Amino acid sequence: MLRNKFGKLAISTLAGAMLMAAAACGGSSDSGSSTASPGASGEASQSGSLKVGLAFDVGGRGDKSFNDSAYAGLERAQKELGAEIRDLSPAGDGSNRGELLRQLADAGYNPIVAVGFAYAADVEKVAKEYTDVQFAIVDSASNGPNVTGLLFAEQQGSYLAGVAAALKSKTGHLGFVGGVESDLIKKFEAGFLAGAKATKPDIKIDSKYLTPDGDFSGFKAPDKGKIAAEKMFQDGADIVYHAAGDSGQGVFQAAAAAGEGKWAIGVDADQALTVKDQALSKVIMTSMLKRVDNAVFEYIKAFQGGAKGGSDVVYDLKTEGVGLATTGDHISDIQDKLDEAKQKIISGEITVPDKP
Repeated sequence: MLRNKFGKLAISTLAGAMLMAAAACGGSSDSGSSTASPGASGEASQSGSLKVGLAFDVGGRGDKSFNDSAYAGLERAQKELGAEIRDLSPAGDGSNRGELLRQLADAGYNPIVAVGFAYAADVEKVAKEYTDVQFAIVDSASNGPNVTGLLFAEQQGSYLAGVAAALKSKTGHLGFVGGVESDLIKKFEAGFLAGAKATKPDIKIDSKYLTPDGDFSGFKAPDKGKIAAEKMFQDGADIVYHAAGDSGQGVFQAAAAAGEGKWAIGVDADQALTVKDQALSKVIMTSMLKRVDNAVFEYIKAFQGGAKGGSDVVYDLKTEGVGLATTGDHISDIQDKLDEAKQKIISGEITVPDKP
């Protein structure tokens, strides 16, 4: 659904609603054209070509999760829309996020997609400097007239993950590993706990965050993810769900080492397909899909058609923005119960909390 001061629209009307906005600011080609500069219109908005820039979150391309999903949407825009694309990754501590956005804008890329809520302050500042460039930010609300927020109902997809875990658990003991103790990651935990407890009220759930709010290294610490999950498995959990970016690799390693009957649940992408190690793929029971790829592609497509920012787009169960992967056929025996829970959420019979 599209949120703005005039109300809410279903996601299916997004393209139409956005296309009714003011004319687009297309990107320029690499050769012989002026690049965007702060406060100037530049030739980038008139050349008619589509140059899309994407700035990754900490972890960058290759995280087999959040960033890779965003890149898949960028690649789709290249193939289907003829976009010229460029991606940049931040320093390990994320200190140069603003520099990456300016680098893309100065090179004539328009629109520019920032992957992750950690970009919020930088996007707000840079968008004011480059008023003729359109920006999108994943997991953060719009904070400017030329900014589009791409948001997700992570708690809804995580609720289904909790239902699945509770139904498949043999020990009645689950685990949750969050990368950073932020409001966003707490949405994953909240949904997971709610779904599991609604299914089995007496189920036990251990939760562990790898780093405190503001310390984004928790998304790139597989060793910490492994230690956290190992402890949970040793304490009796047989299924551990992670929302920890690249640190989830450690959760998978712990599940594989824990032996038969131990499972992990992936996040964002279908991680049973994205991990290269087959030993790890085999222990991924399902993944909570967060279709960042679709969000990025649809945003670029809408921009190409004339869209401008100043609003948020929310992807939820109703719009297939979140859900569960079925690779490996590990949850087919409980699919009817998962479908029932999904429909109750869509109908409003179940309201999933976004805080634990």
